[in-house]
Amino acid sequence: MGDKVPAPDTSKSDDEQFEDAQSKEDFNERTIDEVIEKVTGLSTRKPPDTDGDEFVDCVNHSGGDDTKADVKHMPQTDDPVAQQERDSVVEPFEDDDLVDEDSQRDYECGLTEEEKEANKTKADELKQQGNELFKQGEHLQSLDLYTQALRLCPLDCKEARAILYANRAAAKTKLDRKKSALDDCTKALEYNPNYVKALLRRAILYEETDKLDESLEDFRKVLELEPGNSEARAAQTRLPPKISERNDRLKEEMMGKLKDLGNMILRPFGLSTQNFEMKQDPQTGSYSINFNQGAKQ
Repeated sequence: MGDKVPAPDTSKSDDEQFEDAQSKEDFNERTIDEVIEKVTGLSTRKPPDTDGDEFVDCVNHSGGDDTKADVKHMPQTDDPVAQQERDSVVEPFEDDDLVDEDSQRDYECGLTEEEKEANKTKADELKQQGNELFKQGEHLQSLDLYTQALRLCPLDCKEARAILYANRAAAKTKLDRKKSALDDCTKALEYNPNYVKALLRRAILYEETDKLDESLEDFRKVLELEPGNSEARAAQTRLPPKISERNDRLKEEMMGKLKDLGNMILRPFGLSTQNFEMKQDPQTGSYSINFNQGAKQ
């Protein structure tokens, strides 16, 4: 809800620009679709037929070797699932943190309880190593170890996995990977909905990414679990005015766009939005519109 309303896109194709230069048609000859497209940037016209579906390759092939994804080397591991994922990484390093829980679930079906416990022990060791690296400021390395631990830690160890996701979110936050850190906080809360640290971290990230309503909701949940949490209490005072200010700004922007659209539609009739007076009922909040013929254009 914190996203800003996009500015109108008035760009046209070369053919449309050429046609505009050759003829000065009266506004009445324009279609409503063109008006809406000009003001809102939303096209209602059907795209031209194509010979078939076009595949858009996201990889930039125009450059040399320097444009190729720099895939970070991940340490060898005894876990076949983790090793398979390491070998199959083809995206840039920001995607090396993939944890395929479906594949992990299939892998764990063939393990004995002793093997699962051994994996849990190794995951704990990796977590501790990651914690030490995090304290030393080695956030990228700690992130890698948390990922390895998640690929080993049994899925039914919900508390341990919640902590790993929350710790990895902290490392990603330090690396300014806020969107991915938000995803990890959410995963941590899936395993432990009452995990205050993950809730608090997600609330802060929401506020930093201008998702103010979501941030306030998480801070409120923190207060339900920890009524004395000072950070959540401060947010209860800080966020509502920011949300109100943002909503007012968005409302003004939208009303401005609607006014522009109304003026373009009314102009051929010698009218404008100034001919219409809008009044709000303070009791119901509803609006009434009165026509004023003598208003200036």
